[in-house]
Amino acid sequence: MEGLEAGADDYLVKPFHKEELLARARALVRRMGGWTQSRLECGPIAIDTGAKLVQLSGQPIELTAFEYRVLEYLVTHAGEVISKTQLTEHLYNEDEERDSNVIEVFIRRLRAKLDPGNSLNPITTLRGAGYRWDIPRS
Repeated sequence: MEGLEAGADDYLVKPFHKEELLARARALVRRMGGWTQSRLECGPIAIDTGAKLVQLSGQPIELTAFEYRVLEYLVTHAGEVISKTQLTEHLYNEDEERDSNVIEVFIRRLRAKLDPGNSLNPITTLRGAGYRWDIPRS
C-alpha cells in the first residue's frame, strides 16, 4: 500500500508466478505506448477486462472467477498453444492443491457458455500439447 501511495502503479507480492510478472510488464508497456485497451473483441465475444464482464453477441455471459481467468488468459494469448501446466500456474498459487482435471472442466464450461450452438469453436484442444484460442482479436 505504501508503494502505491509513493507513486508506484503496480506491485507483486512474493511468491509470484513468472507469467503474472510478464503479464503485468506487458500491461505497463501497453499503457506507456498509449494503446491500453480494456475491451477485447473476438468475433461475437467481447471481454471487458476492467469490469471482468463477458458478452456473447451483446448478451452477458455469467462466468465464475476461474472461468473468466482461463478465458482472459487464452484470449490474451490468442493463436498460441497454452499447456494445462501454464493455465494451472496462472490460476493457482504454488502452495494450493491442484486437481489435474479442473482445467478440462473449465474449458468444457467455457465452450458450453461461449459456443452454445457449436458453431464458433473458439477453443481448440491440441492433444498432448494444450489449448489454443482460435478467434483472432479485432
